Amino acid sequence: MNGVLASRLRFSYRSRLALNDVSFELSPGVTGLLGPNGAGKSTLMNLLATVRRQQSGTLTLGGFDSVRERDEARRITGYLPQRFELLPTASVLRNVEYAAWARGLPMDEAARAAEEILRAVDLWDRRATAARGLSGGMRQRLGIACAVVHKPAIVVLDEPTVGLDPIQRVGVRNLVRTLGERATVLVSTHLLEDLVSLTSAVLVLSEGRIASRGK
Repeated sequence: MNGVLASRLRFSYRSRLALNDVSFELSPGVTGLLGPNGAGKSTLMNLLATVRRQQSGTLTLGGFDSVRERDEARRITGYLPQRFELLPTASVLRNVEYAAWARGLPMDEAARAAEEILRAVDLWDRRATAARGLSGGMRQRLGIACAVVHKPAIVVLDEPTVGLDPIQRVGVRNLVRTLGERATVLVSTHLLEDLVSLTSAVLVLSEGRIASRGK
């Protein structure tokens, strides 16, 4: 029930076909999503994150149909886009509490969940710091914390280590590996070292179709 099942997904932007008859299955663990620019990766991640709806085909997230049961599917999904926004003047803790509340957790549960995930991403000591005062690596970890504070069964991460220095990348990779121990994680990356160190399976897109899949 924690996996993803996609069957014949199709999505187009006016005359441009972004996804064409895409079918695959993901199980718990970390899967890498690869492909050149324009291959359909962003569109696929948007579908998995329930930001967009496929125009045909079916997508099941943790046992929920992404169209007919969209609210339920969204509650068990966490998404970190490559360009994400935080509340810049709010504290680290407030950002994560708000993210938890926005995902449906009551405020008392949101506070407990925020503390737990901030300790997991090693940002608890920075909980009173305004988000705009964080380094790039800390900001990336805060973004991941906001995406997964509600303990989603499905996690979608778009280039989570982009722009980070080698030490910062190691910290983010460790966090993603930990997520993969309990959730189905899909990571889009252009970095070979991310692919080697993070993923147990790979999904390759080309021109809107599955070009390859494997472990």
